[in-house]
Amino acid sequence: MVFFRSVSLLNKLRSRAVQQSNLSNTVRWFQVQTSASDLDLRSQLKELIPEQQERIKKLKAEHGKVQLGNITVDMVLGGMRGMTGLLWETSLLDPEEGIRFRGLSIPECQKLLPGAKPGGEPLPEGLLWLLLTGKVPTKEQVDALSAELRSRAAVPEHVYKTIDALPVTAHPMTQFATGVMALQVQSEFQKAYEKGIHKTKYWEPTYEDSITLIAQLPVVAAYIYRRMYKNGQSISTDDSLDYGANFAHMLGYDSPSMQELMRLYVTIHTDHEGGNVSAHTGHLVASALSDPYLSFAAALNGLAGPLHGLANQEVLLWIKSVVSECGENVTKEQLKDYIWKTLNSGKVVPGYGHGVLRNTDPRYICQREFALKHLPDDPLFQLVSNLFEVVPPILTELGKASSPFVSVNNNGLRVDHIILLEQYLIDSYQMNAMFLALSFSHDLIRTEVKNPWPNVDAHSGVLLNHYGLTEARYYTVLFGVSRAIGICSQLVWDRALGLPLERPKSVTMEWLENHCKKSS
Repeated sequence: MVFFRSVSLLNKLRSRAVQQSNLSNTVRWFQVQTSASDLDLRSQLKELIPEQQERIKKLKAEHGKVQLGNITVDMVLGGMRGMTGLLWETSLLDPEEGIRFRGLSIPECQKLLPGAKPGGEPLPEGLLWLLLTGKVPTKEQVDALSAELRSRAAVPEHVYKTIDALPVTAHPMTQFATGVMALQVQSEFQKAYEKGIHKTKYWEPTYEDSITLIAQLPVVAAYIYRRMYKNGQSISTDDSLDYGANFAHMLGYDSPSMQELMRLYVTIHTDHEGGNVSAHTGHLVASALSDPYLSFAAALNGLAGPLHGLANQEVLLWIKSVVSECGENVTKEQLKDYIWKTLNSGKVVPGYGHGVLRNTDPRYICQREFALKHLPDDPLFQLVSNLFEVVPPILTELGKASSPFVSVNNNGLRVDHIILLEQYLIDSYQMNAMFLALSFSHDLIRTEVKNPWPNVDAHSGVLLNHYGLTEARYYTVLFGVSRAIGICSQLVWDRALGLPLERPKSVTMEWLENHCKKSS
């Protein structure tokens, strides 16, 4: 049932892409007339910004007092899950359908955005154009943007020296964040602000910083990889290659399939709404008018956390632990036993569950399609496919535990393992309620797993591993290079729309207790 439900979802996504394509003549995004002036992304933005500035003014003037929902104690205690509180123009996450970039799903982006070749994976430059403008670019516009990124890719020598001052054993994300901080000395925004630039012009140096940062990140990231794993023998950029292919080349991987994988990887990891840790951190720090370098460095430090970007590293390590204990030809019954062993040891199955999504992550599905096309016989991919069938029913069974105080099934689920459900529950505040019940009563607790399905991290490591990029500790750096495209695109719009300093109200537990007493 798990497999067929996932196939059904895939068919729906494909059908939606076809429908969108048939409607392309009626959607303004797709009405792009290419001329010489249209090839400059900054010029395109300059034309779009006044319209959007008027739009936000009108929204605030006419609907500023409209309520978007009620804030509950659960939301305050539960990581603000379900609380609407951010403006994020570049993408929107639907719990059932997954991410939409400026209204387009991943299958639609694969169909509509230009590729390096007909029918190939979308070029990341095309998604950057889409996120910034809301328009699907032509191949000529993408090629022009790709050339601009190459022209900005040279990294100052002091950045390499700064990274080299760190131990070569330092975590790749530590080196990456340090490298981004070293790039900050070239910030156009900081220089313009110090000279007294008018606030209506903030977006212009923010744009310059953002495009330069995006251009230089693959160079910095590849330098760190070669420094750590290839005896420091770095590889220069190739001016004939696009953004994703050039990144793969600088890492040391030149096969056409690996280049296609890097284009896909960078594209699908760019943005995932504004509430995740890295995106929110970048937005928050930039709201203080910190420049894009400072803001993105902060975002990277959030991305490095085990509950965020570090998960893709943990997935591959866990999969390899399965192979180490059970062998490559592990049966589904052996997988079930190993999964229960993992759960009963107080750990989660990495790569499954999501804080918002309630179906299989479309980013997982497109990676699965890539694997079926390019590496169908890879042993680790076959293992991932079997996990796709085996894991969700087990997590669903785990979520149907009726009491945390006794063993609830033949696999010996223990009391303390009820905490494992947090990753798979619809909201983290349900977890808080469970902890309170565990502490103060002996009432039975019943939970329901809302998302036992795989997320993007469940698949990416296996693809990279197949092409020789086996160093799982480095994977979050790849994620960071990609995520810069989404974060920096939104930062440009933050400044163009004049979004203010973020400053929510905080309260103490005593305040909450007193407020609840007054409300009861």
